[in-house]
Amino acid sequence: MADANVITYEALVARVGRIFLRHGVRPESARVLGRVIAAGERDNCQSHGIYRIEGCLQVLAAGKVDPVAVPEIHDAGGPVIEVDAGGGFSNPAFDAAEGVLASRARETGLAALVIRNCLHFSALWHDVEALAAEGLAALSMCPSYAVVAPAGGREPLLGTNPLAFGWPRRGGHPYVFDFATSVAARGEIELRRRAGAPIPEGWAVDRYGNPTTDPEAALAGAMLPFGGHKGSAISTMIELLAGAMLGEFMSREALEVIGGAGFLPRHGALVLAFDPRRFAARSGRDPLAEGERLLTAIGAQGARLPSERRFAAREVALRDGIALTDAEIAQLDAFETR
Repeated sequence: MADANVITYEALVARVGRIFLRHGVRPESARVLGRVIAAGERDNCQSHGIYRIEGCLQVLAAGKVDPVAVPEIHDAGGPVIEVDAGGGFSNPAFDAAEGVLASRARETGLAALVIRNCLHFSALWHDVEALAAEGLAALSMCPSYAVVAPAGGREPLLGTNPLAFGWPRRGGHPYVFDFATSVAARGEIELRRRAGAPIPEGWAVDRYGNPTTDPEAALAGAMLPFGGHKGSAISTMIELLAGAMLGEFMSREALEVIGGAGFLPRHGALVLAFDPRRFAARSGRDPLAEGERLLTAIGAQGARLPSERRFAAREVALRDGIALTDAEIAQLDAFETR
């Protein structure tokens, strides 16, 4: 790859931010979106990197997202904080309320952030990593739109419904996992469709309920939950906690309201923050030290902790720059001139 295709993380953040500015997004939100998308490339997670810009620009062009929405925080001083995204993207809403959430979690031991009326496209590790940097454990979850069949079913009813968890660690990267409750993220199937590559068996069924390895047939049919009935149950829990409980759209309604899976989903999200020190205060034990013993023991068996490869890729990218393909450079050029 030519040197011209290597870009620093900071330069990519700025370039992606300028694309959103060009398409009418307010500067504060454009910076957040630039940071989130550049982080996907930095961490070698292309399905959440530059690839995501096109979907964002589609909803902007279709008028399905408010580019100048200013997140509005509603805080009555209790453990539940709300932020209304105003029909904008979810990331600026989380960014606006994250400080309040972290502060409240330290005050009360546990706090919840309800994000309302947002369009969602990004990974959830951004949320839990930000809170882990504050010394907090965190869970983040949201529905999607109905593209996944429940275990034993064949018609889309559930979303890909991601779930992320973060645990703080002293002097190192936090323990983080972030995964869709479908076998794979929908973006992974879309990337294989673009590349003309098949998907693995067990990822999806076609519209008649037959197993398929054709990404086109999978996108027209239904994805499958991971782990059979176990993944289906976790996905259903997310529908209930981050949809029904919040009074926000669940995945089937989100699909109907947004007008099809070709657009980003519109729904709510739930982020929970815990202060381990408050929970362990009367035990006389150090919760982070106890957690470290477990995580160290896992590594001692030769097992890889989730996100280790992502953190390793991040360190390389921050040191040497982010290597973009010619196709990605061409995409950025095209987005800048639309």
